Amino acid sequence: MTTKVNGNLAGLKNTQIARLEQLYKMKVAKDEFVSREVLHELHTVSLETNREIAVYINRKGKIVDISVGDNATVSLGEVRGRRNSRRMSGIRCIHTHPGDSGTLSEVDLSAMQSLNLDAMAAIGVTNGQAPDVYVGLPTNAEGASGGLRNRFTVYGPYSAENLISSRLMEVIVQLDKEEEAADRAATPISEYLEKAILMGVQKSCSADDRAYDSMEELAQLAETAGVEVLLKNLQPRTRPDAATYIGRGKADEVRLLAQVLGANLIIFDDELSPAQQRNLEDATGLKIIDRTALILDIFAQRARTMEGKLQVELAQLNYLLPRLIGKGTALSRLGGGIGTRGPGETKLEVDRRRIRKRISDLNKELELVKRNRELHRLSRKSVPLPVVSLCGYTNSGKSTLLNRLTNADVLAEDKLFATLDPTTRKLQLPGNSEVLLSDTVGFINKLPHHLVAAFRATLEEVVEADVLIHVVDLSHPAMEAQMESVLKLLVELRVADKPIITVFNKLDRVEDRILNGLKKRFAGDVFISALTGEGTGALLDAVAVAVPVRRFTGTFVIPYSDTAAAAILHDRGHVTGQEYLPDHILITAELDEQTLNRVRQYRLGGTSGA
Repeated sequence: MTTKVNGNLAGLKNTQIARLEQLYKMKVAKDEFVSREVLHELHTVSLETNREIAVYINRKGKIVDISVGDNATVSLGEVRGRRNSRRMSGIRCIHTHPGDSGTLSEVDLSAMQSLNLDAMAAIGVTNGQAPDVYVGLPTNAEGASGGLRNRFTVYGPYSAENLISSRLMEVIVQLDKEEEAADRAATPISEYLEKAILMGVQKSCSADDRAYDSMEELAQLAETAGVEVLLKNLQPRTRPDAATYIGRGKADEVRLLAQVLGANLIIFDDELSPAQQRNLEDATGLKIIDRTALILDIFAQRARTMEGKLQVELAQLNYLLPRLIGKGTALSRLGGGIGTRGPGETKLEVDRRRIRKRISDLNKELELVKRNRELHRLSRKSVPLPVVSLCGYTNSGKSTLLNRLTNADVLAEDKLFATLDPTTRKLQLPGNSEVLLSDTVGFINKLPHHLVAAFRATLEEVVEADVLIHVVDLSHPAMEAQMESVLKLLVELRVADKPIITVFNKLDRVEDRILNGLKKRFAGDVFISALTGEGTGALLDAVAVAVPVRRFTGTFVIPYSDTAAAAILHDRGHVTGQEYLPDHILITAELDEQTLNRVRQYRLGGTSGA
C-alpha cells in the first residue's frame, strides 16, 4: 500500500510531510467514522500550513490516500474502490476547510457523487476555535432527484468527540445494503452518458451576437451527436490564450464547475491546437474536444455510403495525426550514429506511419470516386440535361425541398447534417423541359478545413452545376450570418460566379408582419415552404428562366404510323400549333436540343434557335 502524500507539496516543511505520511500507519476502528488521532493531525497540520488536506479511509479503517491542496481546494483523485460504479465505493473522504467552517460546499457534494463515496466530511479549521465537522451521506430516498443537495443527507455540526462516538458507520452499512438490493432489482442501463459544458470566446467587449449564435449552434451540434448540454459559457477575451485557449484561471474554474454539474466533457466552439487540447485535459482532468471533432463525430454517425465513410475517415485521420503524442523524447524516433541504435521505431512512430499510409490509401480511393463521378457526369452530358444543385446551410431544408420537387424520398430531419451523401433526380420544369436536381452536404459556420478537403469529391456536384439554388432558413435568427457563411464557401469553391437563385424556405414558420418586410427587402428572390409546397411553382419558373437550355422552334411532319414521335413533342416540348392532315400531323413546337435530336428526321425545312 502507498505511503506517499499526493497533491501540492510546494512550500511544506519536510517535518509536516513526514507527519502526514505517519497518518498511513494510523488505524481507525471499523465502527468509528474517524479516530481522535487522525482528526487531531488533520486539524493541526491544516492550521499550520493553511492548506486543504484530504484523507481517504476504507471500510476496514485503513487510510488509502492523502492529498494536499491550496487554501481553497484539494484535488480528490480517483481512489480504487468497489467495482460497481452504481454502488457506494466503500471509501469515505475527510478533508479540511482552513479559515472556514466545516459546512459542505457544492463542490464537496459533487465530488462525493462523482466518486460514489460512502461519505464526505469537512472539518472547519479556524485559529483558537474547536473544529466543527459536517458529514454528507448519500440518500436512498425514492425520487431523490432535482438539485444536488436533494441527493444527500448532511449531518452536523459535530464536535470532535461527538463525531468519534457517532453511529455514522451503522448508517453507511445500512445504506449500502439498501443500494445492493436496489441494484439487483434495477434494469441495466448505460453507465456512461456524455454530459458537456460548452465553452467559447467572445472576442469583442461589446455584445457580440455572432458569438452567442455560434454557441447556440454548438449546442445543436452537441445534441445531434447525443450529448446532454449542461451549460453554455462565453468568456470575454481580446484573443484566445496560446496555452489553454481560455487561460489557466478559467480552466481551474471550469474544472470545479464541471465537478459541481457532473459534466464529463468540455466542448470548445473553435478548433483547438494539439497543445491547447493537451494542456486543457491536464488542467481539468476531463475529456476535451472542439467544434471540428464534434462535427467529425456527427459525420461519422451519419455517413451511409462507402464514399461518405471514406471521406469521414480521411477527415478524422487528418485531424488526429498532429494530436498523436508521446511521453517526451522517449517516444521519438531514434536518430542514427553510435549510441543511438537499438530499439528502432517506437509505437508512436509506428502509429503515425500507419495513419499516413492510411491517409494516402484513402486519397487514392477518393480519387477513384472522383473519376467515377466524372464518368457519371460525362454520361449525363451525352444526354445533355442542365444540372441544378441545391446548396445552403445545414438544416435549411434542402432535402425536404428535393423530396417536394422530385419525390426523391431522401432522409429529411430537423437535425444538423441529417444527410451527407449527394442525391440526384430528374426535375420537370414549366414548358416540359427537364433538368437534373442534386442535393449536397450542408454548409456550416467554421466548417473545418479537414471536411472541405475530404468532401471535395461531393462538393464537386456544386462545382459542376449549371445553376445553384441557395436554400436559406427564413426562420433562423442568424439567417444573414448563415447566408454569409454559405457565400464565403462558394467563393472558396470558385463557383460564386454561377447563376444563383436565392430561395428563402420555411415561410410557414414566420409571422406575416416579419415576412412582408423580408419580401420587400429581398424582392428579387423566391419565398417558399418546402414542407407545405407553397411558392414552389414560382421557384420552378425561376429555375426555368435561369437554366442555360438552348431552345429551338420548328415545324414537324409526323406520320400517323409514328404517334410516339407526336407524344414526344407533346411531353418534352412546348407545342404552339397542331394541324391534322390526311396523311400526317403538322406540329409546331418549341423544344430543347435533346428532344430535337429524337425527332429531327420529321422536321420541315429547318429549325431556328431560341
